[in-house]
Amino acid sequence: MIDVVHAGLLTTVQDLGRHGYRHLGVAMGGALDRLSLEVGNRLVGNRPDAAGLEITFGPTVLRFPRATRIAITGTEFSATLDGKPVYSWWSLPVQAGQALTLNAARRGMRGYVAVAGGIDVLPMLGSRSTDLSGGFGGLGGRALRDGDRLPVGAPVARPGSWFSPDAPEFGVKAPAWCKFVLVHEPLRRGRHPSNVPWAVPIRVLPGPEYDSFTTDAHTRFWADEWLVTPNSNRMGYRLAGAELAHKRKTDLLSHAVLPGTIQVPPNGQPIILMGDAQTTGGYPKIGAVIQADMWKLAQVRLNASVRFVPATPEEARQALLEERAYLRQIDAAIAMHEERCARQPALAALQDQ
Repeated sequence: MIDVVHAGLLTTVQDLGRHGYRHLGVAMGGALDRLSLEVGNRLVGNRPDAAGLEITFGPTVLRFPRATRIAITGTEFSATLDGKPVYSWWSLPVQAGQALTLNAARRGMRGYVAVAGGIDVLPMLGSRSTDLSGGFGGLGGRALRDGDRLPVGAPVARPGSWFSPDAPEFGVKAPAWCKFVLVHEPLRRGRHPSNVPWAVPIRVLPGPEYDSFTTDAHTRFWADEWLVTPNSNRMGYRLAGAELAHKRKTDLLSHAVLPGTIQVPPNGQPIILMGDAQTTGGYPKIGAVIQADMWKLAQVRLNASVRFVPATPEEARQALLEERAYLRQIDAAIAMHEERCARQPALAALQDQ
């Protein structure tokens, strides 16, 4: 079990989401920064889709009654383990009774805690993710509270492996320090009051109703910066900026939408649908965030700004391939180290003979 000493602002159980139920009106949900959760699970020997904790802002305190292994990914929390500083993107051994303190996030929006064996709450519709609007999944379909206890599954790593609680800690390069996340677009200082000095570039494909907007709206959409307003959540990011006008008033029938869709309601202020978004909508779609940039969008803080960078379908596919290549590099590095660890006892035995 994991004891939730202090749950923080919004901490939920999340995995990679529910798939195959959108035609029934069920949101995909899951970790908004999927890449961070996938890396965290790799660092503790879990399957990539194992459930972990998504922590929004913090502060959060967790206690581990049994020895285990954890990883913190996503944003930086200035975390401590029994008062000793520990770092994100590292696989960390935890002894029985130790407490992990995640202070308020220094930058970014969301962090993830993966634990060996995964959070073992009851699966609902093929996923352990918390659906806050539907009130199901996770722990009672709600955000965690102080005093909650979370069940943990059996670790898949064998004793003595790189992922056992007595193995040394190790880390990987964070995605933010990798070349594949770079967008070839000059940095421009944001015009909005913000906790970051520049607008975060997010790559976008033109949407089905892109041509229904005016030429001025097209120019403003790509050239201006957009503030992520406090009226944003896991369902959608509501942006503030220039008004995006239509060529003519058109009413659309309700139609299918996906996370990443950028809708423009009558007030002309875009909304980017996120993981918990509804499955249908009737607003015109001016664009869609490419899948490879959704994790970056999930880390943009409230009152920070983004700017949209035009992308082609080929660029979107290439960006996703580069992201997957980063994960394969982590898999290869872990496999090589595990192989070396497995050979060491045999070499020691030969030396003793």
